[in-house]
Amino acid sequence: MNRTRLLSVDDPALDCPVSPETVGRLAKADPEAARLLLDGIPEATRARLAVWLYGRSHTHEIGVRVAATCEGATLRRAAGLVGNVLYDLSRRPYTAPAHGLHGSGRRQVSLGGSHSTTAHASL
Repeated sequence: MNRTRLLSVDDPALDCPVSPETVGRLAKADPEAARLLLDGIPEATRARLAVWLYGRSHTHEIGVRVAATCEGATLRRAAGLVGNVLYDLSRRPYTAPAHGLHGSGRRQVSLGGSHSTTAHASL
């Protein structure tokens, strides 16, 4: 029996199922151009691509858009529970993940290091 390995966003060795050039074109494409590009990719490959893209923080939204071109069963075959969740996400308006964001939605970045009171007290 020919068994297919389920994909997981937790698998660090997971390879992209399409060429880097295709990913680059997809990332830069407007919605219509992306749809045309995806039309030339088999659904099972699109499902694996959706999981691969969603598994990277900078391509979450693209992964959700690619998942929207796939049937739920195809996403489930490609990634099990992750495919199920990705299918559900792709059927509602995209909301960017909130991790790493505070209050206003802007990233809080400090280049000054830690400002502890004990450091100031010893001056």
